[in-house]
Amino acid sequence: MKEHMIKVGLRTALLTTLLPLALGSTAQDVNPLHGAIARPQASAALSPIPTAPIANAAATAAGNTSAASLDVARLDVARFEAIASALVANGRIPGMAMAIVKNGQVLSARGYGITDVRDPQPVDAHTVFRLASLSKSFAATMTGILVNDGVLRWDSHLTDYVPSFQLSQPGAAQEVTVADLLSHRVGLTRNAFDRDLEGNADYHSLTMRLANAPMTCAPGQCYAYQNVAFSLIGDIVFATTGKFYSESVASRIFKPLGMHDASYGLEGIEASGRWAKPHVRGRGGWVALMPKPNYYRVAPAAGVNASISDMAQWLIAHTGHRPDVLPAPLLATLHAPLVTTPTEIHGNSWRRARLNSASYALGWRDYNYSGHNVVFHGGAVQGYRGMMAMLPEQDLGVVILWNSESALPSGLLPTILDSALGLTGGQWLDDDTMDGSEDVLYAERNGTPAGVSSSKAKASPP
Repeated sequence: MKEHMIKVGLRTALLTTLLPLALGSTAQDVNPLHGAIARPQASAALSPIPTAPIANAAATAAGNTSAASLDVARLDVARFEAIASALVANGRIPGMAMAIVKNGQVLSARGYGITDVRDPQPVDAHTVFRLASLSKSFAATMTGILVNDGVLRWDSHLTDYVPSFQLSQPGAAQEVTVADLLSHRVGLTRNAFDRDLEGNADYHSLTMRLANAPMTCAPGQCYAYQNVAFSLIGDIVFATTGKFYSESVASRIFKPLGMHDASYGLEGIEASGRWAKPHVRGRGGWVALMPKPNYYRVAPAAGVNASISDMAQWLIAHTGHRPDVLPAPLLATLHAPLVTTPTEIHGNSWRRARLNSASYALGWRDYNYSGHNVVFHGGAVQGYRGMMAMLPEQDLGVVILWNSESALPSGLLPTILDSALGLTGGQWLDDDTMDGSEDVLYAERNGTPAGVSSSKAKASPP
């Protein structure tokens, strides 16, 4: 379809909003994480923190009604839902889901479009999507819970739990810490052995081959995004708890947060009551596939499946409203920048226009978004895309998931952030998202050296 007709179609569809099923919201504790987040020392372990009871949301908010009402009024949720409906209209993309949470409450959590072009079923709030690299936030959070329990430290060494681990530089393996793994500071070249993972190599053999992989710096000294090396955190969790990594996440995160649709692995998504099939482009339009198993083999990096209902609860917890599960000091540590990632600001137009700086924290990215702190992560595997962001000063969280390799929904998140912040001049849902490019959202997809890092394969989580 010609670019002009696509743009006209989007604007027309905005006037004829679909009627997706809405998710009812449940008020949570409204004790937001205030102020700037201090940079943590990688060597500092959090001491066990007593949990606090969940406060009554209505009572807590009563003293700040006018300010909260003003913040919510600035967000035109109906407009954002109309945009989402327009994105799935006329088969532009098969399906998507979006959640917006603010002040500990769900303002919107809905599905749009269909799960499968071959067997169309409506996407709803409990339709399960593959999260790809959004899974990294779960790995860091699970680790933080163990640090908070006092059984692990951020400066604990990987080889204390995985003695067989080796790197090519003498003594380097013994320097790698828990925090290094979770912030991509192992010292390897970017996306080491992702190509082999895409070729169905098993995880264990790839971790052994890291002993001969090229290094660009000493551990802790530079950033290079990883999937295989990152997933060694799962081995640490197993060694610490005696439980499989996925079992620990289910018992310590999914269950207490009420993430009832969430699971791990190919078996998990296929066992879901309703799940969105991945879609790629074909000559006749979108083609539905079965999910590839390869990145499920690195569960901490890319193994989670979840619905938009689940993800709304995830962002409510990470915006500080579930201190019984995730205490505020733990959140501050997880979200604080540890290493700069300057290439992030040279991506698509909203990054170039809005990002003043970019860093990686612990399973999360940290952005200076036109002078405002935004905590972010994106994800992509074959046929799935996702992105989530939190704006701490507004106590706002947004997550968008979709079951295709289109870039169309990618401009919706900065559109919502701009609205919340009162920023003008951005047109992220125009040319930037209508050209069909798969690279406008995700950084670090190109220029990877052959034999060590991932090629631009559709199965590579960013």
